[in-house]
Amino acid sequence: MATLLKPDVCVIGAGSGGLTVAAAVAAFGVPVVLIERGRMGGDCLNYGCVPSKSMLAAAKQAQRVSHSARFGVANVDPQVDFDQVMQHVRDVIASIAPHDSVERFTELGVKVIQEEAHFRDAGTVVAGDYEIRARRFVIATGSSPMVPPIAGLETTPYFTNETIFERTEKPEHLVVIGGGPIGLELAQAHRRLGARVSVVEAQTALGKDDPELASVVVETLREEGVKILENAKVQRVESHGTSGVRIHVERDGKPLTIEGSHLLVATGRRANVGALALERAGIDFDPSGIKVSNKLRTTNRRVYAIGDVVSGGLQFTHVANYHAGLVVRALLFRLPAMEKRDIIPWVTYTDPELAHIGLTEADARKQGMAVTVLRSPLAENDRARAERATAGFIKLVVGRGGRILGASIVGSEAGELISFWSLAISRRMKIQDIAAYVAPYPTRSEIGKRAAIGYFSGMAAKPAVHGLIRFLRLFG
Repeated sequence: MATLLKPDVCVIGAGSGGLTVAAAVAAFGVPVVLIERGRMGGDCLNYGCVPSKSMLAAAKQAQRVSHSARFGVANVDPQVDFDQVMQHVRDVIASIAPHDSVERFTELGVKVIQEEAHFRDAGTVVAGDYEIRARRFVIATGSSPMVPPIAGLETTPYFTNETIFERTEKPEHLVVIGGGPIGLELAQAHRRLGARVSVVEAQTALGKDDPELASVVVETLREEGVKILENAKVQRVESHGTSGVRIHVERDGKPLTIEGSHLLVATGRRANVGALALERAGIDFDPSGIKVSNKLRTTNRRVYAIGDVVSGGLQFTHVANYHAGLVVRALLFRLPAMEKRDIIPWVTYTDPELAHIGLTEADARKQGMAVTVLRSPLAENDRARAERATAGFIKLVVGRGGRILGASIVGSEAGELISFWSLAISRRMKIQDIAAYVAPYPTRSEIGKRAAIGYFSGMAAKPAVHGLIRFLRLFG
């Protein structure tokens, strides 16, 4: 017989967003149940952000020692122990895991159930031997790799981001299907660690980003030896030899064959909704995820959905945390919680990094806005020159009255620099505010101030301004 639980809140999914909701609710002494069918910490900790950035960090170290002569330090051919690189990845995961563990959340007062959950009806969830009837439910089940229906894939060995980090031996030639952020990050990491890498992209690599900035990243990867084939459609794949793979591609109407040792499929993400029996709870969803209002409520008003599982949303860990904060406000304090997608930044952690917040130039012009576009290159930044990291620039999109509508940065540490612009856009700041603040010297952040000052550069040539200055000089 099932054990009946009647908490105030039931959270389904122990990824970043679900953990945030559960911890916050428990901190205020509210009864909460947390259900997770897999690993605590979800995709980000175990298969996504943490392992990929750990691997990228190791790859960056290899790149540094092999390109140090420009600083007067002899280049060294890095001796990469791939097994130790992956041990580094596992060590980082292990160092974070206790923070997300069942034991910690139990100590916080959260009832953790390690089972798969599904709705029985609009107000009941079943998980293993438990039946949960809560006042409110929060679905935070995240997403999984989307595997496209490519002929032959079902009989060909391949990796996704959920399995690629299990390897302990360096692939000889990694073929990546998908030229988005995940595909290019892992392509560059493996290339810098000594593997040959080919990327096959059906459209344009980093196609969701401003092409002016994305091209800087793509060309850098090509210079490092990553072969990137754009507008190349995979027709079928097959095993080749004893352990290799063969990918059959059509490009410009012509057939092309790529042979590699291993295959990575990085063609996007899909929401984890299949096991939830959402229809029993009256929750609308489609292949892209659960449909929600701008308050993150589903069509069942007792149920919220947050993070990757939301239909049409941005699938980032920081979005899940943002959603979690909004839902906690609504759950505990009945405060308005309205999602604002235009304040969400995103970053591709290649080297150089590519970061963006707000509207792109193309988006703004498509909406009929009159905009001013400002740029400032890292090549003219003294800190970037000192560190020989001058590839890239900042691009600002400014609307009427000087309001900052969007910011994109490509270059070293772009992911850190974009935080400033996230604040500026979320607070509806104007370019005048940026021109007035004092940036420390020498820092890369100066490129933003220099771009902002450029907004006013035309004033020096205006006759009216010259006349005003002449008039003011009469007073001594």
